[in-house]
Amino acid sequence: MNAPMNAAQPVAKKLRVATTSLAGCFGCHMSFLDIDERILKLVELVEFDRSPITDIKHCGPCDLGIIEGGLCNAENVHVLREFRKNCKVLIAMGACAINGGLPAQRNHLDLRDILEEVYQTEAGVSHGIIPNDPELPLPLNKVHPIHEVVKVDYFLPGCPPPADAIWKLLTDLLAGRTPSLGHGLMHYD
Repeated sequence: MNAPMNAAQPVAKKLRVATTSLAGCFGCHMSFLDIDERILKLVELVEFDRSPITDIKHCGPCDLGIIEGGLCNAENVHVLREFRKNCKVLIAMGACAINGGLPAQRNHLDLRDILEEVYQTEAGVSHGIIPNDPELPLPLNKVHPIHEVVKVDYFLPGCPPPADAIWKLLTDLLAGRTPSLGHGLMHYD
């Protein structure tokens, strides 16, 4: 006897994916969105948790987390630790997450000197005091890459990484393959 035509076929469980941005320019997320129409294929394979696509602000339990940006303040550290706790696999995407990127250019300067220059001596800025409101995250003395605070499973370099490299990394992981990004996918302009 044949099965009825409307019999439900088993549906593969979609992987949950979350993204977040710390101290950076959000360029890696823009490059992620540059996968263009392939995002529709991705939505067939994954369910997005925290991401610019969903506008969910807190990360729930996820299979894969993608994080851009380095650590420049206490809030970045808190968000990173919570994010890592909820993600089985973590990808550091872009130069800021991997080595501090452009925000780390301040690392050779004293933080106090930077704050004084910006808030007390720079032309055009109201001369006065360095902000010290408890609502503001406490700046770190140095900008740090995320692997100095949490375990990172995969690193995707670039500033930002090209959309094709992001797509290749994600599709390799979703297919259960070890990501392999050849010479043609990675470039540093």
